[in-house]
Amino acid sequence: MLITSIILAAMAPVSTAQVDTTRAAFTKCLRDDLRKSLEAKMGEAEYEMAVKSVCSTERDAFRAAVIAFGRAAGDSEKNATDDADMQIEDYHANFTDKFKDYNSTNTLPGED
Repeated sequence: MLITSIILAAMAPVSTAQVDTTRAAFTKCLRDDLRKSLEAKMGEAEYEMAVKSVCSTERDAFRAAVIAFGRAAGDSEKNATDDADMQIEDYHANFTDKFKDYNSTNTLPGED
């Protein structure tokens, strides 16, 4: 039991770094897409649908990192997967809200 705890503790910083790195890449991709979508004058409903299909490489890497981190922390596969999916849905909802806010004021990120 002690050895397992030590191994998990040693793995956690690596997993945390991977989660942080993949999260940063995912949110950067979403920010870039947000800007492009605003510049293209995409409609709100269209953006809400589209945001879930962009950044698939970054999203998949982030999801895998969150699942690996959860599993290393002792979560079941189901709980780790549910957590990853929930975090991704939260990012999609957050960026949809940002899109609506910027769209309603006819501004772009960094200009408000």
